[in-house]
Amino acid sequence: MFSKYDPSNPANRVRLTMRFAWAKPSHVAATFFGAGALRPAPGTWGTAAGVAVYALLSPFMAPWGFVGWAVLSAAVFALGVWAANDVARDLGVEDHGGIVLDEVVAVWLVCAGGPDDWCWWIAAFFAFRFFDIVKVWPGSWADRTIHGGFGVMVDDLFAAFYAWGSLRLCEMFLR
Repeated sequence: MFSKYDPSNPANRVRLTMRFAWAKPSHVAATFFGAGALRPAPGTWGTAAGVAVYALLSPFMAPWGFVGWAVLSAAVFALGVWAANDVARDLGVEDHGGIVLDEVVAVWLVCAGGPDDWCWWIAAFFAFRFFDIVKVWPGSWADRTIHGGFGVMVDDLFAAFYAWGSLRLCEMFLR
């Protein structure tokens, strides 16, 4: 379950620096403006940056609601497939932890799928991080089986779905 975070994983032996993160447009995108170069736990930093940007953009996206966020997320997902492929080629490892655009897209969807308030966004952060780390099936299958930039991006969508579902269940029971 946690082999992705094991020090023996080749992706964990390559240090992604801030200089690398800003070297090319694909690096900037994949690391979400360098959030993926932060240590420790780049995925957590990327998720936090995603929630912060969600909060900043939320007033502007309000007229379109979830549909607007879904369209933006789909476009950024496609950008992420390209960027993750390019970063993997440049680093020599397929799914480096510093590639965090997948966390950003996924947490945007969790945030957009609930009430428009800080409490939900903070809960979305924690729920998403939990499911992203634990990798509940079929996310675990996708993480092991689907390769390339698409594989990097898609497993987090499963974590987003589980996070959203668990938060919706909590919301139902708290009413």
